[in-house]
Amino acid sequence: MRSTKASAAIARLNARDSAFRYSLGINAAGLFYLLRAEPGARPERASPDLALDEFVELVNKTGPQKKAKVSKLDVAFEKQLGDRKPK
Repeated sequence: MRSTKASAAIARLNARDSAFRYSLGINAAGLFYLLRAEPGARPERASPDLALDEFVELVNKTGPQKKAKVSKLDVAFEKQLGDRKPK
């Protein structure tokens, strides 16, 4: 059950980065490590052994990041806040 959080992070990473295929490994002590493979190549280890939360944090920071969606209402609100003059 512990690896569900880690495997979900790997699935998100694979969706963000199409240049590599990522997977996870678990050692006998229950620590996780990241594996990265180019298409047609053998997977290579891309991280040291990490605890679950550290592993998920590393995977979330790896690869291209999604840009946050900003609505036009958010932009207008930010502009309104910037236009306010302090008294």
